Amino acid sequence: MRRSIILLIVVCLGAHVVKAQVDPHFSQYYVYPAWLNPALTGAFDGDYRISGIYRSQWGNISSPFTTPGVAVDFTTNRNSSFGANVLNQTAGDGGYNYLTAYASYAYNGVRFGPQEYHRVVMGMQIGVIQRRFNRSKLSFGDQWNPITGYNPGATSAESFSRTSSTSFDAAAGILYYDAQPGKKLNLFGGFSVAHLTRPDDHFSASGNSRLPMRFTGHAGLRITLSDVLSLTPNILYLKQGTATEKMVGAYARLIAAPGTDVMLGANYRFKDALSPYVGFAHKNIVLGVSYDVNTSDLGKMANGSNSFEISLSFIGRRSVKTPEVEFVCPRL
Repeated sequence: MRRSIILLIVVCLGAHVVKAQVDPHFSQYYVYPAWLNPALTGAFDGDYRISGIYRSQWGNISSPFTTPGVAVDFTTNRNSSFGANVLNQTAGDGGYNYLTAYASYAYNGVRFGPQEYHRVVMGMQIGVIQRRFNRSKLSFGDQWNPITGYNPGATSAESFSRTSSTSFDAAAGILYYDAQPGKKLNLFGGFSVAHLTRPDDHFSASGNSRLPMRFTGHAGLRITLSDVLSLTPNILYLKQGTATEKMVGAYARLIAAPGTDVMLGANYRFKDALSPYVGFAHKNIVLGVSYDVNTSDLGKMANGSNSFEISLSFIGRRSVKTPEVEFVCPRL
């Protein structure tokens, strides 16, 4: 209990000093592309894709951060792709909840080079953000009696004008990738800006706090080492307010059997965590698992409070695939 209290105090103080990142984040960020960059909508080899991810963070505290997300996107034959995604984060004993729901669109008609394998995609995303908490689950200082101790039945003088906040939100992004099959090197990279509308971020009717925009740059290079083995180093840079996140990593993909691939790799988030990753792909299904080993001073104080992620993706096809549509996807 003492360790949990200390951890929460340090987190709160850190957020006050550096105005830390407020949005959820994932170590398997390419597995949940709708959250990374709306231009990744439809960037896969198929007709539709269903993706799910679950993250549990700071498991040593009594009510850790848990973040499940579900996304679906599909392609068309008119240089357009559409998608939708929902993410829901819960944390703490006070019933805090962060819910987002977005619809996304991407235009992929900008193509050049031999057989138009070099592609530039522009995407946008609109939706809502809802944040809320449960006042009945909170405890306050005036419920503490120096003689009898804490009395949850005592009435508190603390008051709130509202316990939920819902705001409109929008994002935009751009992506380049080299989709030509059979090459030794295939480059991809993108840039996105979230919270273009600067949504309200307060629970007071008279407050004026707003979510800062989130700027994300990401890139990778698929290196074909042999007919059965490839290596994909990747980088991520994220900035929101005064907080930044820098991540580098790589994963290897081995064709273990016809229709079955094995993926092994790791990402390193600077001054935060090392995240080993293992994945399996069988036909149209990809399963991935990662575990963040905290390397920061905060993690040491919390006795190694690490994080866990699991993801599952399914790519479907309504028609028979032809060699012309096989390309290198800019994702994990």
